[in-house]
Amino acid sequence: MKEELFNKKVTGWENISEENKQNIFKFSDEYIYFLNKVKTEREAVGFVKKMLDENGFKDINTKESIKPGDKVYYINREKSLYAAVIGTKKLEDGLNLLGAHIDSPRLDLKPNPLYEDTGFAYLKTHYYGGIKKYQWTTIPLAIHGVIVKSNGEKITISIGEDEEDPIFTITDLLPHLATEQMDKKLKDGINGEDLNLLIGSIPDSDKDESEKVKLNILKLLNEKYGIKEIDFVSSELEIVPAFKARSLGFDRSMVAAYGQDDRVCAYTCVRAMLDVENPEKTAVCILSDKEEIGSYGNTGMESHVFDMFISELLNKAGENRPNLLEKVFCNSKMLSADVDAGLDPIYASVSEKNNAAYIGHGIGLNKYTGARGKSGASDANAEYVAEVRGIFEKAGIPYQVSELGRVDIGGGGTIAFILADKGIDVIDCGVPVLSMHAPFEVTSKFDVYCAYKAYSAFVK
Repeated sequence: MKEELFNKKVTGWENISEENKQNIFKFSDEYIYFLNKVKTEREAVGFVKKMLDENGFKDINTKESIKPGDKVYYINREKSLYAAVIGTKKLEDGLNLLGAHIDSPRLDLKPNPLYEDTGFAYLKTHYYGGIKKYQWTTIPLAIHGVIVKSNGEKITISIGEDEEDPIFTITDLLPHLATEQMDKKLKDGINGEDLNLLIGSIPDSDKDESEKVKLNILKLLNEKYGIKEIDFVSSELEIVPAFKARSLGFDRSMVAAYGQDDRVCAYTCVRAMLDVENPEKTAVCILSDKEEIGSYGNTGMESHVFDMFISELLNKAGENRPNLLEKVFCNSKMLSADVDAGLDPIYASVSEKNNAAYIGHGIGLNKYTGARGKSGASDANAEYVAEVRGIFEKAGIPYQVSELGRVDIGGGGTIAFILADKGIDVIDCGVPVLSMHAPFEVTSKFDVYCAYKAYSAFVK
């Protein structure tokens, strides 16, 4: 009776078949390849566009009309993307949506970043999203992004990934001289204004010039990219860890990499969409930007660009009429595909073990997020939770239901509340992560594969 009645928490690796284990490892190798190619939201959009193009998807702007079975996508300013597989039912009957984000915590360059001090050249940064600042010192860093000149010429930058590339770093105090620093609270040990990227130390050969190291750096940049200092003001350059995504552990059971929040869910969502053929309800995948800073801006989920995409689907399907968009949303269902905090036994005190997500136990469902008294939460209703449970149980997909830490400890949010505001039934559903928001995050390969299978079952 205990076996029948208890909701047992067991690792998914137990009693797994050798065939399924090999499927998990193969899928994870492909995921690791993706992580090593994609470290910014622009790079994610470019990579996913190629995947979609190779699998029969077309830019919706090239289609005058759409019909069941068509596969279309829309790219918003190279930093967010929406894809759809048109179903046999009318759009007004609702959509099955997957929604992830492709931005990750990082350091951005300030508009006027370059300066020299005591024989060193630096780039000043402004951190993006919730980070522990001390984690970004004394590690190898790379520069990714674009520089756009005033004439419209766009230069793509990626320095620090290839073995022949130089890397960059942010220095820290030696412990011998860090007495005052060590007495500070952890969050104050490194000041945001001190996250300055070290980029060079050779002075220009002209003896009559001042700021000779800065001048030498600008000469090198001008020779390679044709840019001047003023061009930094119209750039989007992101500082990200230079190390590679790798398998973790003697058993190779985990993935260690930068940016798994939330590219682990983005990748698995896209892979699920590639499997969809002729669904009943139209399947839609959202890859949004700016989630880590509140989903604001015209590439974030708070913008109306996604509404415009759905309106375009209605127009080109020949269904649209006044106020139909709201009806579509009210009839739609969604998995907000964002990561969950995995229970770390070293820091177990911040978790409530009965309601924590466990690494290697399958996809995680969060009925609600928010902080303290569910502030800022999207709280899925019981009927919808039961519906999602039913989908996963019928497909034999391991899942767990959790909260983001103990009550009153902290909290967090996703894009779920924004879609819920439109009238969509939505629940957070993602992969548990260790060291979330750190330069090197950890996931279980079992959970990554479960996410892919869960998202596939939902949109099908």
